[in-house]
Amino acid sequence: MNKAQPDISQGRPGGALSDSDAGQPGLARAEITFAVNGAAVSVNVPPLRRLSSVLRDELLLTGTKVGCDAGDCGACTVLVDGDPVCACLMPAASAAGASVTTVEGLANGRLSALQASFLAHGAAQCGICTPGLLVAATALLDKKAKPSEIEVQDALGGVLCRCTGYRKIVAAVMDASAQAASLDFRLPRSGHAIGSSPIRLDGVPKVTGGEKFGGDSFPADALAVLVIRSPHYHASFAFGDLDGWAKARPGIAGIFTAADIPGKNCFGVIGPFADQPALAEGLARFRGEAVALVAGEREAMLDLDLSDFPIRWTELPHLLQPCEAQAEGAALIHANRPANLLTKGFVERGDPETALADAAVTVTGAIETAYVEHAYIEPEAGHAYMDGDMLVVVACTQAPYMDRDDTAKVLGLPVDKVRIVPTATGGGFGSKLDVSLQPLIGLVAMRTGRPAALAYTRNESMMSTTKRHPAQMQATIGADAEGHVTGMIFSGDFNTGAYASWGPTVANRVPVHASGPYATPNYRAEGRAVHTHGPISGAFRGFGVPQATIMQETLYDELAGKLGIDRLDFRLRNCLRNGSETVTGQRLESGVGIAECLDALRPHWARAVADADAFNSANVDKKRGVGIASCWYGCGNTSLPNPSTIRVGIAASGEIILHQGAVDIGQGSNTVITQICADALGLPLENFRLKSADTAITPDAGKTSASRQTFVTGKAAEKAGRALREKILRFANVSEKASLQLEGSAIVIREGEAVRRVDLGALEADIHGFVFRAEETYDPPTLPLDGKGQGKPYAVYGYGAQIAELEVDLKLGTVKLVKITAAHDVGKAINPLLVEGQIEGGIAQGIGMALMEEYIPGRTENLHDYLIPTIGDVPPIETILIEVPDPEGPFGAKGLGEHVLIPTAPAILNAIRHATGVLVTKVPATPTRIRAAIREKEACR
Repeated sequence: MNKAQPDISQGRPGGALSDSDAGQPGLARAEITFAVNGAAVSVNVPPLRRLSSVLRDELLLTGTKVGCDAGDCGACTVLVDGDPVCACLMPAASAAGASVTTVEGLANGRLSALQASFLAHGAAQCGICTPGLLVAATALLDKKAKPSEIEVQDALGGVLCRCTGYRKIVAAVMDASAQAASLDFRLPRSGHAIGSSPIRLDGVPKVTGGEKFGGDSFPADALAVLVIRSPHYHASFAFGDLDGWAKARPGIAGIFTAADIPGKNCFGVIGPFADQPALAEGLARFRGEAVALVAGEREAMLDLDLSDFPIRWTELPHLLQPCEAQAEGAALIHANRPANLLTKGFVERGDPETALADAAVTVTGAIETAYVEHAYIEPEAGHAYMDGDMLVVVACTQAPYMDRDDTAKVLGLPVDKVRIVPTATGGGFGSKLDVSLQPLIGLVAMRTGRPAALAYTRNESMMSTTKRHPAQMQATIGADAEGHVTGMIFSGDFNTGAYASWGPTVANRVPVHASGPYATPNYRAEGRAVHTHGPISGAFRGFGVPQATIMQETLYDELAGKLGIDRLDFRLRNCLRNGSETVTGQRLESGVGIAECLDALRPHWARAVADADAFNSANVDKKRGVGIASCWYGCGNTSLPNPSTIRVGIAASGEIILHQGAVDIGQGSNTVITQICADALGLPLENFRLKSADTAITPDAGKTSASRQTFVTGKAAEKAGRALREKILRFANVSEKASLQLEGSAIVIREGEAVRRVDLGALEADIHGFVFRAEETYDPPTLPLDGKGQGKPYAVYGYGAQIAELEVDLKLGTVKLVKITAAHDVGKAINPLLVEGQIEGGIAQGIGMALMEEYIPGRTENLHDYLIPTIGDVPPIETILIEVPDPEGPFGAKGLGEHVLIPTAPAILNAIRHATGVLVTKVPATPTRIRAAIREKEACR
């Protein structure tokens, strides 16, 4: 038995926990004077307190972000006497007498040219890394007004971004000087919002530092909360004298365990599978699981040493691999789940065994993928307080209504007594769908009557939150002599970790998609979600489809090779088209754009292959490869209800208020959904004011996941806009051909020569303060899957294909990406600039999955050891937007967010094989694995 290990049990108590402060009770303070943004300031703090903490907590300059407290992410970059530094690494004493510039100081009454350029180029998505990038780029531009791309990459290389893919950031910095003369951004006129690229409606706060994320607005009197977490994969535990320990430490307000939870200590995103306790009860099933909370005054918590916290652990045997967990006699992780199987998904069509036996050519393979960490730059953060008998939780999230329901259940409250107010969310990608700190800070607020605040450290965020499912997959695909696929069998074990999370969704979505966007008449696929004592695996941009696509697309290359058919032509020969039936028997009547994507890549493919041939004939130690891969993805929930509701109204003042409850995590839903509503209503964007997600005031627009917001919530916005327009036209007794115009507090309706002016102030307002209002719901038409997985799982699919060009050093195994060309069918590009940003960001994450990202519990729980792509790792990306409208989508639009990541990794793996002749079957394809595969090939000669 051993005591709690402090390296994994300490959170950031309402601010930044300074490692240099920790363990030094009564640390002396000093008066430190310096200048911030041109103004003299003086603070009385311990000299070793981090400058980032002083700026945020003492001076309330929260534009400086904290993403790691280790100098790894660069989000806290500020200028000190003109030079960029990581404020989290600089002691406050070192700033004495210096001049510090934060992002708030870059604008002087109006945006700087660089800030304007970021907006114009769409270089800010979620915005959490934007301040650090702007500050670092400002230092560069102060020295060189027109830097080269290499100079930009060098200057910004220490700042990580997880959303944008960096390409638009580079362009924005290089183009900043050109923006100096044009700082005014005009919104499109009425009826022309769709297809235009106005700046993000929420963009200005992202570049000025005004955006408030989860850790940016903690109440001054909030109790700080720390979480005690398991240092073991599997262990029982018992508490000692908690009261005595707390009483011996001034400033501690309370310790809370599972025994203090008043409701059902169990949560989960899918009700029938919910199995995770908010605080473990005597048994921890994974490393990082929360077991207790310590709450206290902020200053006391900053100095708190948890190494002697009264808890004793008994480490138990653990199972980390699905094969171990499913071995005969293996201990059950959950008593009610035999063989540690959470669930499985299944799709079968035709007779795949006979088809494979009769095929002219078959190929068989196996692929293993790793845990992948979401690595958003904003760790989970938020605060909670009681408003009368209402618990209010203000935190970053992707799913406010789901948070509300789970928090209410855990805390024993009616759902109408819990209010979730989402902050800006600094990246999510799926992991912020699950509740994290919401019930924890809610418990403290309820029990103490005080506001409670918690911001996860980078370490505890990475150890305790969900990951992409590791997968072990096998498949066989057959084709006839003409190159038409005749059959496929796929199976995959997906390591879902200790608790269910989104494991059922992955298990069910994978078999539907494992065929790729290709006609496969005979097919069987099974996906199994298996429990282990590993990290919880949940939603991550694709719900298992990226893993399955690696399996399928690498086998497609092998099939094409055996048949002697060009790899792109082979895909065109087999791709789905209008009228095709999918492996679930769904007939796709229209809107199938994969052939158009592949056709658009033809000239790029021919050029890339020719370039590779020329390069390879001239080089021995380095070889160039070209790879291609396709994708498809069903938008929204699989065969389940998936509604969104949008409310829009016109106030007596003439403002159009859009209750937009779809959480914008950087993808642009605040802007895109407003563009859709504006054109449906027939009034310009400039008249709209957003009321963002808040469970007390905004209708439920559903979770931000599964590429559903543009499609589902966008459709609801289209319906609401049209319904509001119809009410106004009916009131004015005019036809659909009439035009609308707002002039102050009046609305002007014109039809031909007739003009009617309606004084809105003279009309009676409803309970929402609207004189005209519409509220509409949209739920995509789907059908359940039967026992063989036959049915209509999705109403709309998106499609795409990508080409990867790269060079491999045959001696070192290193990969240099040369270019990626991406063609994606989005139905209708509502905002082309935001679409491009999504494509580039998804590709960057696909690069990480393919080449470098491998989360290893206990070893890569920080952004130093866990590698994500930096600004120098993402090559030029050429985007080709394909618009094959789907009649179900708003103005023909389809979802996009997940699709754009899916083809990248298989295209890269296929390009590595083209260059080297070897396929790396354990992903990521690190230099060590590439070199090992090359050596194995050479040894077999």
